[in-house]
Amino acid sequence: MTESKTTLSSVVVEQCTISSEYLEREVIVDVYLPSAMASPEQLSLLLINDGQDLLQMPFDEILDGLITRQQIEPLVCVGIHCGPDRKMEYGTAYSADFKGRGAKAGLYSKFIFEELLPFIRRAYNTPSFKDKSFAGFSLGALSAVDIVWNHASEFSRAASFSGSFWWRRKGYDEGYNDEQDRLMHLQVRKGNFHPWLRFFIECGTEDETADRNNNGVIDSIDDALDLIFELKSKGYTDEHIKYLELENGKHDVATWAKAFPAFLKWGWGI
Repeated sequence: MTESKTTLSSVVVEQCTISSEYLEREVIVDVYLPSAMASPEQLSLLLINDGQDLLQMPFDEILDGLITRQQIEPLVCVGIHCGPDRKMEYGTAYSADFKGRGAKAGLYSKFIFEELLPFIRRAYNTPSFKDKSFAGFSLGALSAVDIVWNHASEFSRAASFSGSFWWRRKGYDEGYNDEQDRLMHLQVRKGNFHPWLRFFIECGTEDETADRNNNGVIDSIDDALDLIFELKSKGYTDEHIKYLELENGKHDVATWAKAFPAFLKWGWGI
């Protein structure tokens, strides 16, 4: 059900509500469409977790400006608003974390593939897209990378902004080990090389202050660089991975708004 519509120079934004049986809630999504959409099947689709944060950027103006200036190809973006159970729906479907968070991540994946994507195809009469990508912020970034990694045949790109790659199966006082207990790193180590996948990973130097191993590097940067190490050990190269570290960047929407144009140009630049 479409509830509102906003028109800019090159982008039309429609807010819709999807009733999800898997998540047992109403899911609000903002659909950012190129105003000139002659052949939708030639367009890329970008899904974005924590879509409510896009409204603060404001993402519609960022996207509209890049398309209007012909800096990126037109693409369809879908901002998926989180629900009150965010810490249960986001995470890794492989396993909940040591506190049981992320227990509904598998259901969230089912929502994406069995409810959201069919809705988009039906609502916009688009049986298929040129390719699909998934992005997110913080815990939503972990969710996006997890879904792409576990459904590699469905996606071309994953983007993480301040990703929660610390997500772990043991607490620090439970014999935690960097090598064995970070859930996303573990999945990459056990997974396969998919040469078509590309990864955009952003961190800010002021994302946090925690430094669990006292090496002078904050954990969020350590965890991101360690994930890149795991990806490269699997066979990915700098051709597949873009790492963006923002000086003075924080764990906030303002920082992600600065980083998002770099991601869009990296992924869909003309």
